[in-house]
Amino acid sequence: MNRYHPRPIDTSDVSLGNDLEALTEKLAESTHDIWAKQRMADGWTYGPKRDDAAKKHPDLVSYSELPEGEKEYDRKTAIETLKAIIALGYRIEIG
Repeated sequence: MNRYHPRPIDTSDVSLGNDLEALTEKLAESTHDIWAKQRMADGWTYGPKRDDAAKKHPDLVSYSELPEGEKEYDRKTAIETLKAIIALGYRIEIG
């Protein structure tokens, strides 16, 4: 029985301004690159279909080559990270 119940930081009251859009995209790209770097370090290589036994993955490409749905997954991670920072009382200053 799985007793794990994810409880991320509540960010429901936090909204990000349009001025953070460029930062969000940079963080999303970095999130993808961190994921890809770790996969490659673990012996994974590009393959047209995911194959866990052969360690092949179709998303081991540059961020710009990802399907929009995969980019959206990385963007959500970036957005929720920024919102969590703000929800915890920190400020993000653009300068």
